[in-house]
Amino acid sequence: MTIPAAAPQLTLEIEHQGTTTIVKCHGKLVSGVTDVLYLGVKEHIAGSKRIILDLTDLAYMDSMGLGTLMRLYVSCRASGCTLELIHIGKRIRELLELTNIWSVFATVGEHGIKF
Repeated sequence: MTIPAAAPQLTLEIEHQGTTTIVKCHGKLVSGVTDVLYLGVKEHIAGSKRIILDLTDLAYMDSMGLGTLMRLYVSCRASGCTLELIHIGKRIRELLELTNIWSVFATVGEHGIKF
């Protein structure tokens, strides 16, 4: 009997627009898959002045996911790059507010990204 492989819990779509990198997250940012986001974004920091995480399709984030966002924030700052969030769902926004790190992240207007 063959057991099918589980679908990945987190997938990324990455696109570049000049010195801006837009990362669309799909799935759940939870323990065990946080390196997918961290390593996927980290390789683009050096060539970007701005990283935008589009969280439209991010269904859930746990404390490990939150820690990964903070790791990315620190890596971006150290490289002179900004990390911004867009389309933040209610539950993730509440988590960011509850942990008092909401103000750390720049948020992009919900009506589009200006380059």
